[in-house]
Amino acid sequence: MEAGEEPLLLAELKPGRPHQFDWKSSCETWSVAFSPDGSWFAWSQGHCIVKLIPWPLEEQFIPKGFEAKSRSKNETKGRGSPKEKTLDCGQIVWGLAFSPWPSPPSRKLWARHHPQVPDVSCLVLATGLNDGQIKIWEVQTGLLLLNLSGHQDVVRDLSFTPSGSLILVSASRDKTLRIWDLNKHGKQIQVLSGHLQWVYCCSISPDCSMLCSAAGEKSVFLWSMRSYTLIRKLEGHQSSVVSCDFSPDSALLVTASYDTNVIMWDPYTGERLRSLHHTQVDPAMDDSDVHISSLRSVCFSPEGLYLATVADDRLLRIWALELKTPIAFAPMTNGLCCTFFPHGGVIATGTRDGHVQFWTAPRVLSSLKHLCRKALRSFLTTYQVLALPIPKKMKEFLTYRTF
Repeated sequence: MEAGEEPLLLAELKPGRPHQFDWKSSCETWSVAFSPDGSWFAWSQGHCIVKLIPWPLEEQFIPKGFEAKSRSKNETKGRGSPKEKTLDCGQIVWGLAFSPWPSPPSRKLWARHHPQVPDVSCLVLATGLNDGQIKIWEVQTGLLLLNLSGHQDVVRDLSFTPSGSLILVSASRDKTLRIWDLNKHGKQIQVLSGHLQWVYCCSISPDCSMLCSAAGEKSVFLWSMRSYTLIRKLEGHQSSVVSCDFSPDSALLVTASYDTNVIMWDPYTGERLRSLHHTQVDPAMDDSDVHISSLRSVCFSPEGLYLATVADDRLLRIWALELKTPIAFAPMTNGLCCTFFPHGGVIATGTRDGHVQFWTAPRVLSSLKHLCRKALRSFLTTYQVLALPIPKKMKEFLTYRTF
């Protein structure tokens, strides 16, 4: 879609339930995820099942132009076409996370379990379960590699470090976050405590320096990924914060709350840069009922120019970074989660009835200014930018103060 156009529904996947699963409980799609290279899609379709689907979907579902850039026809022929897999996790699945790919450390993990083929790269999927367990699966084969124990309640969210080091962060209803090293047989290396409520969400900054965690509280915690200590609390929401995400250059952090607002922060200074308020679009709905617009999920687009949000008012919204109102809406019922395709152009959403929907997303050519900002901010903190001997307006642009 072009900027400003309404998202179009590309495809919808529905779980085919076995006969014994005829109840409505535990059928929610709590998490959806694309592998970092865009070659796989994972979907917690309810009733303890995760579907692993090669991307792109079959041609009859996806129009031309939305193919995964990472997998050419020649590569596919050389390796054999990947097959859809069903992972039976034995418990309700709440969180999903792919490891980066390819990852040299993950080859070591593969080698320990497959000594006969030590040179094969291993793409890993982590699943967070209802009983506090975390299961680690090898994507190409669907084999269970590791079972991580430690949490005392639901593992609600998972996040791998983008560097490929196979460090995994888990967020749980036991009010803790835990750090695991998959290169050391899944050893638990740290427990982060301090939240007073269930931890809903965790997100690691792309530069691997910070971790954000959101619990059923009005504040979010920002942790150092180097020392595993609390850097600061970000306070500004009026109700529980349930979702968070970093921009691709790590310079911005967005948090979504039941108070109907998304707040955009500078994670380095703790400064609140902007609020995006979710007002009712349908006049038939009572705008005074805050719960109707309670937010469920927020995520950045891969180039960092757009946000997507899912709320209880049955709408998917797309926001341009520098505008205060949404640029596009799409109707969706009972939405729970959303994520962008790593190469852009598609948003995946999950619903309470176990469905997954794929929507068109804005495709834009980033300006040279934004590309330069993104490149600089990927290794310069806000304080380092402010210390540069450059004009004030340039500093404001580089620190996203031009809104």
